[in-house]
Amino acid sequence: MSVSVIEQAKIQAQVLVPLVKALQAELGEARANALVRAALGDLYRRFGEEFWKAKDEANLGEAVGSAFKTYARDDALAYDVIEQTGDIFAFDVTRCAYAEFYKALGEPDLGFLLVCTADFATAEGFGPDVALTRTQTIMQGAPHCDFRYRRDPGGSR
Repeated sequence: MSVSVIEQAKIQAQVLVPLVKALQAELGEARANALVRAALGDLYRRFGEEFWKAKDEANLGEAVGSAFKTYARDDALAYDVIEQTGDIFAFDVTRCAYAEFYKALGEPDLGFLLVCTADFATAEGFGPDVALTRTQTIMQGAPHCDFRYRRDPGGSR
């Protein structure tokens, strides 16, 4: 049986939280966070590319919907689908175990850096015609996260 994404995030946090805090102390928060975003962004972009190729699904709603079932495994997320079509997958996350975990650690800012920023890089891996917008997250104190994936046939982001 494979390890769920939420369990992976908890295991990774044991190493990444102290590492990022040490980088912040040495380089300053802004520079360290930019370095972490760039390094993890490349990784998550590749994950998005690999997922998209493996999924081989023209229907954006179906493809992204299946990805979020993976992130939600082990009761990690509760979410409401707002709209799901061939070109749109819009949903609100109403409960997030990732945010609960990082808040319990007293590190919601690092949770946002290490978990939430991955969403945009992963979406970039889906291709130039897929755009993600999100205006709020539970990790940052909002009542829900608002994810809006949309296919733009012109490929502009």
